Amino acid sequence: MNRECLPEEPGPETLQGKALENIRYIRSAMERAGSFTAVPGWGGVVMGAIAILGGWIAGRAATPADWLRAWLLTSAVAFVVGCWAIARKARRSGTPLVRGPALRFLLTLTPPLAAGAVLTGTLARAGRYDLLPGVWLLLYGTAVTTGGATSVRIVPLLGVCFMLLGITALATPASWGNALLMLGFGGLQIGFGAVIGRRYGG
Repeated sequence: MNRECLPEEPGPETLQGKALENIRYIRSAMERAGSFTAVPGWGGVVMGAIAILGGWIAGRAATPADWLRAWLLTSAVAFVVGCWAIARKARRSGTPLVRGPALRFLLTLTPPLAAGAVLTGTLARAGRYDLLPGVWLLLYGTAVTTGGATSVRIVPLLGVCFMLLGITALATPASWGNALLMLGFGGLQIGFGAVIGRRYGG
């Protein structure tokens, strides 16, 4: 057989170069997956500012129903900002939203939030507005804790802080509820959001 027809075997230098290239690719992929926290840092700061403004307006509501409407409007605006911030962060980090860390975060975040929506309607119909702050904080904290289980440590820590505030709201006078909501959705979001924004890519 003519040796000139045989494919040339890669030399040690070629194999080493390919191996190094593969290692660099794997390392880069792992860094992208690890650095994407799914929780938007600076977006969280904006959401916190919206919550403080909404809480200030809700605190001046004439009736419990008006208070609820103010908070629901606030949460809708913050939700839109949060979705936009997550999408922007995923795009900047090259992480797709339809799979990987972002999708896992959204899937684990949804059930507790859906439960919160159902309980909100049920408690409002029963006139138990006093329980809503605790329920909201507790279930939002549960959502962030479970959603952040595969993220960096600060994300589930944020969720635990929300859960503790929720327990506090359920165990303290109803008159504290609005202030605790502002502390959680406002203060915690701003504080943790700033840390996430500085350390974990926005």
